Parts: sequence; C-alpha cells; structure tokens
Amino acid sequence: MSRSDGPLSRALRWEAARSHHHAEFDEERLVRPGRASVSVCVPAREEAATIGPIVEALVGLRERGVVDEVVVVDADSRDGTAAIAVRAGAVVHRQSALVPHLGPVLGKGDAMWRALAVLRGEVICYLDADSEDFGAHFARGLIGPLLGDRSVGFVKGSYRRPFKAGEVRLPSGGGRVNELAARPLLGRFYPELSAVRQPLAGELAARRELLERLPFSTGYGVEIGLLIDAYREVGLAGLAQVDLGVRQNRHQPLSELGPMAYAVLGAVTRRLDAEGRLHDRPPGAFLAAEGEALEVRDVTLAERPPFSSLAAGGATSRRWARAAGSPRGAGPPPPAPTPSALRGS
Repeated sequence: MSRSDGPLSRALRWEAARSHHHAEFDEERLVRPGRASVSVCVPAREEAATIGPIVEALVGLRERGVVDEVVVVDADSRDGTAAIAVRAGAVVHRQSALVPHLGPVLGKGDAMWRALAVLRGEVICYLDADSEDFGAHFARGLIGPLLGDRSVGFVKGSYRRPFKAGEVRLPSGGGRVNELAARPLLGRFYPELSAVRQPLAGELAARRELLERLPFSTGYGVEIGLLIDAYREVGLAGLAQVDLGVRQNRHQPLSELGPMAYAVLGAVTRRLDAEGRLHDRPPGAFLAAEGEALEVRDVTLAERPPFSSLAAGGATSRRWARAAGSPRGAGPPPPAPTPSALRGS
C-alpha cells in the first residue's frame, strides 16, 4: 500500500475535512428553534482561583439560550470551589453524591461518568475547571459541529499550550504528556487519529446517546479512552476537532507527569489487549506537530540483535541485516564482521 493510501493520509484528509475554528460558531448560528438540548459539565477539584469566571461565562450562554444547563461536579473541594460556582449561577453536585452505591469516586473520569446521572442534555460538553483564560467560545466551539451536523458524534478541542513558570511565559511547551505519550501512542496503534492535536484535552463534547455506550476510564486516561472508543463507534467521519485558540492552565510538577502518562498508557493498552493486537507491526512514520502544521516524519524503529550474534555469521547475519531494515529480496548480505573486527582489535 502506498503512503497516499495509508492511515496517515486518511488522518490528514480527516483533518482537512473535520477541523474547525471556534469563530465559525457564533451565537446566532447556534440559537435556533428545535436545536438539541445542551448540558455543560465542569468537573472541579480545588479550583477556587478559576471556577468563578468560567461559570460566569457559561451562565451567560445559558441566559442567551445557547446552552440549557451549567453543572459543576465538585470533588469535595476544601477551598470554596463549590460555593463560588453556586454564587456564579451553576448547579453544583458533590461527585461523591452521584451514583453513591458504587463507592468512592476513583478520579476525574469517574466523576465525568457519574455526571451522566444528572445531566439532561442531548449534547454533553465537558470543560476543565483550571483554564486561566477561559472564554465562552470554548463551549460554543465544541458544541457547534454537533448542533450543525447530525453526522458528527464526538468533538475534541485543540489549542496552543503556552508554558508558564513564574514570570516566564513561553508561547509553546505546555501539554507535555500529550506530546510525549498520547500522540506517539496514537501514531503507533491508531494512526488514523494522528491528526487529533490534543487527544488529552479535557474540552470535549459528544452526543449523550454515544457517551452512554462508551466505557469511561476513571482517571487521567479518560480523554484518550473516549477518543479511541468514539472512533471505533462512529468512525473518522463522526469525529471533529475545533481550534479554541490558546489555553493556559496550571502546569503539573514533573513528578506528577509519570503517573499521568502511565494512566494514558494503561487506557490505550487495555483497548489493544481487548482487540488482540498488541503485536502489530509498527509503522515507519509519525505525524509530528510543527507549529500550526503536521509533518510526516520517518521514524526508524529497527533494532540490532545482540552483538554476540555477529560472530555466528551465516543465517544469523542475514537476520541481523533484516533487523536493521534490509529488504528480504535484496540479495545476500556481505560477510558479517566479527565483534573483534568492529572493535578494531
């Protein structure tokens, strides 16, 4: 199969057809008779510094008829998050009070899943509670493709992620687990999803009937798990992504990134195990983010055999050549050098 017919080509065609900008979805376009009802859900834990402006912007959308309900699911925060959200006009539920017979809430994904018990909308929009530069366009952009096109079932947000440390702010560099774990995992195992810019974005929207058919990872793996499962349910044509501009949030310390990446890895490998394909042959290319563009890069995944095997020559040397990437039909390899010759002794 040529590269033009392969999964990366399909990913790029999807990006061209199903990528939007939030400016496409103004309020006048979204407020119309007979539209699907919309619930906005904001899971929150100790977010007193940011929850107020977020809820105020969302309540404004509710008052203007763009969305129907604004719900904060609070993780028993001790910093007053719930009270601030109530004063700003949100309906607040303690996550521990939702589906309580299942025991303790196991993480963010569990809170998102339990929220389905109280959310009433036909379209559900999830938003993170720690955005420092939040605007109403986050919700408008995410629900726009769903309200305008019945063939779309699941929408991911994308954005630029500045990195801020003290007084220093760089235009990029945030989203470290996204770039170092999530996107490479998708490129390896689900290359058709390689053009999804922010697979770990907490900003997503979907049709309720789809979400109710999907499992939810209980922790940090929830977003990538939902993305993969939605893809398997509705295909690439049922997915969309929307550029929300810039999102600045509080960065996790490096010590927290390992567990986050491990949860992401666990969500992906759980699905691969269920599919019986953990031994797929890896592709030789990856869609790398280059600023605003995606670039196909060849990535060498060949491995050399144990060095001691070079001394055996013959069949071993042929395996050695193939492991290094030589084609099977390229003719016999030259005599394999001995380890001592390679060492110069």
